[in-house]
Amino acid sequence: MAHNMIPPQVAMTPPPQPQTYANASSQQQQQQQQQQQQAAALYQQPMGAMQQQHPMYAMPMGYNPAMMMPNYYMQQGMQRGMQMPYGMQPPPGSNPAAQAGYQQQQMGHQQGMPPPQAPQQQQQQQQGAANPGAVVPSNGNGEGWKNGLRLPPKDDRVRTSDVTNTKGCEFEDFYLKRELLMGIYEKGFDKPSPIQEESIPIALTGRDVLARAKNGTGKTASFIIPILERVKTTKNCIQALILVPTRELALQTSQVCKEIGKNLTGCQIMVSTGGTTLKDDIMRLHNPVHIVVATPGRILDLAEKGVARLGNCEMFVLDEADKLLSVEFEPVIEKLIRMCSETRQIMLFSATFPVTVKAFKEKWLKRPYVINKMDELTLKGVTQYYAFVEEKQKLHCLNTVFSKLDVNQSIIFCNSVNRVELLAKKITEMGYSCFYIHARMLQSHRNRVFHDFRNGACRNLVSTDLFTRGIDVQAVNVVINFDFPKTSETYLHRVGRSGRFGHLGLAINLITYEDRHNLFRIEKELGTEIKSIPPQIEKSLYCA
Repeated sequence: MAHNMIPPQVAMTPPPQPQTYANASSQQQQQQQQQQQQAAALYQQPMGAMQQQHPMYAMPMGYNPAMMMPNYYMQQGMQRGMQMPYGMQPPPGSNPAAQAGYQQQQMGHQQGMPPPQAPQQQQQQQQGAANPGAVVPSNGNGEGWKNGLRLPPKDDRVRTSDVTNTKGCEFEDFYLKRELLMGIYEKGFDKPSPIQEESIPIALTGRDVLARAKNGTGKTASFIIPILERVKTTKNCIQALILVPTRELALQTSQVCKEIGKNLTGCQIMVSTGGTTLKDDIMRLHNPVHIVVATPGRILDLAEKGVARLGNCEMFVLDEADKLLSVEFEPVIEKLIRMCSETRQIMLFSATFPVTVKAFKEKWLKRPYVINKMDELTLKGVTQYYAFVEEKQKLHCLNTVFSKLDVNQSIIFCNSVNRVELLAKKITEMGYSCFYIHARMLQSHRNRVFHDFRNGACRNLVSTDLFTRGIDVQAVNVVINFDFPKTSETYLHRVGRSGRFGHLGLAINLITYEDRHNLFRIEKELGTEIKSIPPQIEKSLYCA
C-alpha cells in the first residue's frame, strides 16, 4: 500500500486508557493521567518526514509494526534507555539519548545517508565485498548458509550462447536439498545451462528422458543432480546405475558425483571399471553403495555373480548413449536393464543419436521426455581450420602451429596406437612437453596420465579416439587432428574436447590428398564450415 492512502494529518483514535485501581494513590493517578495525555498528543502528531519517505513506512500507520506498540509502553521503554525504531520521533519526556539519536537520524537522512542496517546484514555485505566470487544473499530469509560456502575462483572467460541462452532459472528453483545446493555452488556452478534447466525438473519427477545436447554444455550434471536428490541414504542398496563407455569417463563422472554430493551425509558412490582387480569391487559392494558409475562389462560381471544386486535400482543412465547402444555394447545394456527394478527410470544423454537409439527408445522407454538442444551440431565457440599437407610434412606443420599459437593445453588425435606413441616421441624431441594415452596401456598408467594431464602437469596429450568422449579438461583450448577422422561422429566428439562449457577453442585439421573427400562429406553432414588456415590466427578466437 502507498503511504498517501491515509493522509498523514488524519487523527488516530487514542488507545484505551490503562485501568486504574481504587487503592492507587492520587500521585500515581496524576502521573498516569499525564502519561495518557502525552500519548494521546503523540497520536495527533503527523508522520515525520522520515516516515513519509522511507520505504518501510510507505503503508498506513495502523500497519506499521513500530506503531502497533502502545505509546504508553513505548514511552516507558524510552525512559529506560531503549532505542526507538528507526525514523520514529520519541515521545516527549523520553530519555535524552533517544532524542539525540532521532535528531542524528534526521540529519543523516537529509544528507543522503542510508538507514542503519542490522548487524547480520552488515556482516553479509562485508563478506560479499571480501570475496567477490561468493554467493551472498540479499536478505536474511534463511539464506545465510551461502555465506559459508568455499567457492572456487570465478571464471571470467567469455562464454557463448551454447550455455548462456537460458530461461533464467536458478538451481534453487528446482527445490533441491540444501546440502546438494552447497555442493553445486562449491563445484563452481553458477546457473543451470540450457540442457540442465530443461532436463533436471523432468528427471526429478522420475520420467524417462532422452536428451541430446552439444559436447561440453553440462550434460553430466543434468543427470547427476537429480540422482543425488532422489537417492535415499536410509536404504542400503544400489539405487542408481550410471553407465559410460570408457574407464576414463567413469573416473571423471564418479569424481564429479562425489564433489557435488560431498555434503550429503551417508551417500556412497562407487566406480567400477575393467582393468582393475575384481576382488576390490567385490569387497566394496559388501558395504552399502547407493550410486554406481561403471563400464557395462564390469558391472554385468558383478551382477551375474550376485555381488551387485540391481533389483532395487530405480535410476538407469546411459551417458554417451550412442556409443553404448552400438553393436558391441547393446546386448550387455539390455541384460542390465532387465536386472533393474520394473519401475526404473531410464535416462539417455548424448550429442549424437543414430538409428540404434530410436529402436532402443521404442523398446524400453515409457513416454520419454525428448530434449533436443542441437540447433547446430558444432560448438559456437570452436573455430575450425584445415591445412592441406603431404604426409611427410605433417610434423613440420605441427611444429609451426605450436610456435605460432598460444596453446594453453592441446589434445592431438591419431588414428592408430603406433602413430600415437611415435608422434609423442617426436613432439618431445622437438622440445615440447607431451604425454600419450591409448587403450593398450595398463590401466594404472592410463589413470596416471589422465590425472596428471587434467592437473596441468603437461601441455600436450597425444591420443587415440579413447579420449574423444565426455572427457572434460577445461584448460584445453586447441585440438589438432594429426590424422583426420573417418566419420562425422568421431570428428564432432574430437573437436568437442576444446571450447568446453561455452568457452573459446580452436580445431586444426591436417588434411592429405586422400582425406579431401572425408573433409567435404563431414562438412556437409555436420552443416559446418571448416576454413583454410590463415597465415596468422587471431588470439581472440581461442583465448579469452
